[in-house]
Amino acid sequence: MSPALRDAVRRLEALTGTAVLDPANGHSRWELYRVALASDAARPALLAAVVAETDAALASGVVGEALERVPRTERDAWVQALAPAVRAFSARRTLELGILEDLRSGPGVREFGPELIDGWSDWLQLRIATEVSDPSVLRALAESGRTKRIRRAASVALG
Repeated sequence: MSPALRDAVRRLEALTGTAVLDPANGHSRWELYRVALASDAARPALLAAVVAETDAALASGVVGEALERVPRTERDAWVQALAPAVRAFSARRTLELGILEDLRSGPGVREFGPELIDGWSDWLQLRIATEVSDPSVLRALAESGRTKRIRRAASVALG
């Protein structure tokens, strides 16, 4: 375990009041990180821990969880904290969360053709079908959603 990671774990332990029995164990660190994710006060230290984290998959998992909890303006910092080899998934999720938030708040995208929908992941299509109320978006998903589950969810949301 690197000194930077050891320091980051100790700081998170202090901020969260959670002790890690084996800081060298990724599963133990994950439990600490999950506690820190729930604490607004611990999130800056958690971001530092992600930067120091030697397990790229673990760091990516933490960032994946953090993206829906942090303000949109902070998401890029979380993605950039990851090693370049594991950034792609989180970078895409950041873009998709922005699309979802735009559609939740009103008309974010005007043209909802199959071409646009095909570019959305199944995760995004399903989230939109269950969380967005815009009938034009829901109709497009009901007709062109990638899976039966997505098409059905959009149809149900349409009423």
